[in-house]
Amino acid sequence: MKYISTRGNAPVLSFEEAMLTGLARDGGLYLPETIPQMSAADIAALEGQSYEEAAFRVMWPYLGGAFTEDEFRAIIARAYDGFAHAARAPLVQLAPGHFLLELFHGPTLAFKDFAMQLIGQLFEASLKRSGRRVCIVGATSGDTGSAAIEAFRGLDAVDVFILYPHGRVSEVQRRQMTTPSEANVHALAIDGHFDDAQARVKDMFNDFAFRDAVHLAGVNSINWARVLAQVVYYFTSAVSLGAPHRSVSFTVPTGNFGDIFAGYIAKRMGLPIDRLVVATNRNDILHRCLGTGAYRPAGVAPTISPSMDIEVSSNFERALFCAYGQDSGAVAQLMDELKAGGFNVSQGALEALQESFDSGSATEDETRATIARTRQETGELICPHTAVGVKVAGEHLAPGTPMITLATAHAAKFPDAVEQASGTRPPLPKHMADLYERSERVTRVANDLAAIEDIIRDRTGN
Repeated sequence: MKYISTRGNAPVLSFEEAMLTGLARDGGLYLPETIPQMSAADIAALEGQSYEEAAFRVMWPYLGGAFTEDEFRAIIARAYDGFAHAARAPLVQLAPGHFLLELFHGPTLAFKDFAMQLIGQLFEASLKRSGRRVCIVGATSGDTGSAAIEAFRGLDAVDVFILYPHGRVSEVQRRQMTTPSEANVHALAIDGHFDDAQARVKDMFNDFAFRDAVHLAGVNSINWARVLAQVVYYFTSAVSLGAPHRSVSFTVPTGNFGDIFAGYIAKRMGLPIDRLVVATNRNDILHRCLGTGAYRPAGVAPTISPSMDIEVSSNFERALFCAYGQDSGAVAQLMDELKAGGFNVSQGALEALQESFDSGSATEDETRATIARTRQETGELICPHTAVGVKVAGEHLAPGTPMITLATAHAAKFPDAVEQASGTRPPLPKHMADLYERSERVTRVANDLAAIEDIIRDRTGN
């Protein structure tokens, strides 16, 4: 199994190399050359299996011999051992034909734990074997950062630097990043919004002298291993509702397109997914692009669903690569046009995207109303991001086809917004009950590449 860049001018890598590299040296994102297939019998055989066994069967074909079967099974077992629910990703019914997939039972209460806990174990196994040390740099709109810090805190062979937009994450999200005391983790509050943080991370990867000096690695959803880990829960949830003998649909609240792109990969592998519905908040560039073909940032507005306050959606590049028939030259040109202000998707590529993806958006008032209504009608207390998904899913329900909305975070990560909407303040789980009493450790930094690189060089001794 080999991995190629969406922009066509980077080395072809193995799974392990692509995982440790993150962003390709040409600025593109890695994808497998071919998508492994699962037959209907393979999918049916997942019924009744543990989440860990399903994860092994779904992901194993992508590894290309990077680990032995026993090694990979042990890595998966360690990754999900700390989850609070035996099913790891349980389903809850909201209404006839509409289900929530609860992805918040990991250690940081967000769906990012499914990928990050696995990546932490993969990195540790690989680095121990090679004797290498890496510097992980990531950008977060809230949840990726805490999940990465939780996964890598205290590991000997890794330094972790997480950039988050100052003042634009919830207090719980911030404290999850700033309260760990391990010396190898560093929270950097950048002056700007998430797109600024993400841009500086990409700039660091494209500064090859710096990249090589500090042994840079990435764990944002630009990292293929992140996307791969998220493919698994599409299979487990669909099988629970009757796949492969019936089709299912998914609605995914998303800003950076990684989580829903994992659903697209599951569909390409053979999972009978009818529709993949992109759910956005008022920062609705993905919804607008899927409707009109125009991808033009207009400025990020802060919302009560801050993890989706994104306009430069990294993983959309992977979807464009597929929609353009793996034409890396066309993708590279689109990314150049994006730097100049935006681009238009060709008619053929737009039709290819629309064959796989539907979309919708929710205003702030609609998000709050959905939180309140869901609490009143079902007893479920959902976070603002999940509420965006539930609202949009309601517009795409189809008789006879179950709809699964991804519940991406625990309501307690956004207590103020949830309480304002529902009248109920969600409590933190016991293992986080003292979060507000823990001391914080954070460095505020300008939206300046040189300043950020200087901090990383100083703290890593490079």
